[in-house]
Amino acid sequence: MISYFKNHLQGKLLLSYLAIILASALVLILTSRLTIDSAFQNHLGRMQQAQLESGEAGTGEGAGLRYGAGADKSDLDIENSPGMSLYANFQASFREALLWSSVAALFVALILSFLLSRRVVAPVRAMMIASRSIAEGHYDERVGTHGSDELGQLAQSFNQMATELEKTEEMRRQLIGDVAHELRTPLTTIKGSVEALEDGILPASPETYELILREAGRLNHLVDDLQELSRVEAGAYELNITPLQLSSLSGTIEKRFGTQFVEKRISFASHIPENLPTIQADERRLFQIFSNLLTNALYYTPEGGEVSLEASQVGNAIEVLVRDNGIGIPPEHLENIFTRFYRVDKSRSRHAGGSGIGLTITKHLVEAHGGSIWVESEGNNKGSVFIVEIPIK
Repeated sequence: MISYFKNHLQGKLLLSYLAIILASALVLILTSRLTIDSAFQNHLGRMQQAQLESGEAGTGEGAGLRYGAGADKSDLDIENSPGMSLYANFQASFREALLWSSVAALFVALILSFLLSRRVVAPVRAMMIASRSIAEGHYDERVGTHGSDELGQLAQSFNQMATELEKTEEMRRQLIGDVAHELRTPLTTIKGSVEALEDGILPASPETYELILREAGRLNHLVDDLQELSRVEAGAYELNITPLQLSSLSGTIEKRFGTQFVEKRISFASHIPENLPTIQADERRLFQIFSNLLTNALYYTPEGGEVSLEASQVGNAIEVLVRDNGIGIPPEHLENIFTRFYRVDKSRSRHAGGSGIGLTITKHLVEAHGGSIWVESEGNNKGSVFIVEIPIK
């Protein structure tokens, strides 16, 4: 019960209302007790004065209306008094005391209501001010979190939202910088080659044109990757889901990558059993996933290395492993490896490292199939294993 009132805004509001009611009732009782006697004496005095002025009060020190233990019917005839009756004076004094008590209770209730409502409204107002600041682009704005009730949870959610917005804005800035850098590299090469051709520094040979064509191809490939990344991040694509045997992709993969691995003198082996359960997947997108992972392994495995594609059933899912004994990934970089344009070695050549978008696209495509992907590595020069898990439906 105590935890309910402590951790829930509804309980705190209920307690605040009860506190206001109890405080108002207490003030009402105390003020009534303090004022009713003086009010009653005041009204009795007025009644005595009225009787004296009308000549109905007796002469002498003991004549007239007495108030106290010694007063009896001989001193005052309540029913036949020409002035205000004793009961009427009591009613009037009570009403007067009640009026002052009500005013005092109302004043105390207003003060308590203001203080308690201010305490409730303060975090909401702070979030309103912070939201305006965030809307103006100040994504580092945060609000204080006090307690674990609904307002405290709202403040925590607000801060979490602000953190995600800040990360998104940082990623947007980084994306613009990375795209500009990626585009500048082939454009600079093309521009330099054309200028050198104009000045006669470079001969108009097939090799020169091949260099320009290769850089133009890189530029076109980067634009295609960016367009693909935009689609997959926005979910603006359709999956043609059909029953699929994973082993049916084995031959296509070997034809697609066999020559490239041979040219780089890397041993490649595919182990996809034919008796694996059927999965529901888009064959073209699934091939794109494995192509991106194998291309990544090809880039980062030196000559004489080994790359393998393995698949097996694990529980209610199919796990596909792309294993290599290449340069590996330091532990501190594992969580960022699927971030767009992220590179473990910032100085690595763009020619050898791809555009830095393929793994990001791969992650989105795997998740679109309801699966998950992660990477494991023991560190530098110890290879890496990319694991794709696709549920069996």
